[in-house]
Amino acid sequence: MMAEDRVPLPVTLEPGASMPGYATEGAVGMDLRCLQAFQLDPMQRMAVPTGVRVAIPEGFEGQVRPRSGLAFKFGISIVNAPGTIDSDYRGEIKVLLINLGEDVVKFEQGERIAQLVLCPVARAHPVRVQELEDTTRGEAGFGSTGRS
Repeated sequence: MMAEDRVPLPVTLEPGASMPGYATEGAVGMDLRCLQAFQLDPMQRMAVPTGVRVAIPEGFEGQVRPRSGLAFKFGISIVNAPGTIDSDYRGEIKVLLINLGEDVVKFEQGERIAQLVLCPVARAHPVRVQELEDTTRGEAGFGSTGRS
């Protein structure tokens, strides 16, 4: 995708905050970095400030996703993954991290803690009907389509 084809994302930064950015040309998620140093004890949750505010364009959502390296190495994830940023939200992005590992994990100011992905969304118009159309799956729920 050429730079002129990209969706503009207005961003404001608090002092010390880092601009979200892609690590490589093929990256889908923009790195979000912590505004200050912190640590997470095992099973501790924390809303970690980034110092970043964005104006998600109408028709899109921002998804805040875990970083695979932090998950693999330390058991760090996002409690509500993926977290959604609505197009009308203008507050600071805070990342709801959790330490699912067995050790305390320390972060330095400016470390990458999550990814921000911009995704197109459609808004539904719910319409009440008497019954839903049948499918092969029907009402079969959790695990009904097999393990893999």
